[in-house]
This record gives sequence, C-alpha cells and structure tokens, in this order.
Amino acid sequence: QVQLVESGGGLVQAGGSMKLSCTASGRTSSTYAMGWFRQAPGKEREFVARFVWRTFITYYADSVKGRFTISRDNAKNTVYLQMNDLKSEDTAVYYCAVATVYYSDYEKSTGYRYWGQGTQVTVSS
Repeated sequence: QVQLVESGGGLVQAGGSMKLSCTASGRTSSTYAMGWFRQAPGKEREFVARFVWRTFITYYADSVKGRFTISRDNAKNTVYLQMNDLKSEDTAVYYCAVATVYYSDYEKSTGYRYWGQGTQVTVSS
C-alpha cells in the first residue's frame, strides 16, 4: 500500500503561480511512476504530468506544457507540481497518483493504482 497526501492548493489570480506537494508513505519502493491529474466540475479526470521514478523521464499534457513543472525530493518522498502563468481553465481538484507497473497509456487514470485525496486549485480571472 502507498498513501499519498497532497497539499498546497488554494485561490490564486490568473497569471499567478502555485506549487502543489504530494508526500508518499508506505510501500513507496513499488512506485514505477508518479503523476498528477486534475478534475474540474462536470468534467472527467484528466492527465496533467507524470514521471517515471527510476529515470525521471517526464511527460506533460499539451495544455500545461511550458507552464507546469514536475519535480521531486527523494529524501522527503515528495513530488511537486510547480504551476506558473495559471489560467481560469486550470481550476480543478488536483490529484497525485502512483503507478506500480508500466502502463503504455500513461494519460489514462486507470493505469494508476494509488491516489491522494486531492487538493483544490481555484484560479480567479
């Protein structure tokens, strides 16, 4: 089992920045990849970013490429999502997730086994 706790959400003005954190505990050695997803009201959960734990190869959704950066602190078992130039369409609940095995379609949430509880990000225009 892996437990994930997100933090860092809140209210920010459009054009501003915010940094989310996701701290993992439990059997973290089983992690193959970690990702961030988001879900806006009335919409499906969508992929934001992810990296493969061993290689740190990163992937980003086109909608956030160049604005969001995923990073990690191994000593703290924490993954971050730095979000810059935020837009109103970035408003959503943000979730971090862990995949324990390789999954080719990494943009699909079904490939991730463990999820955090989510943190709300609201961007005001």
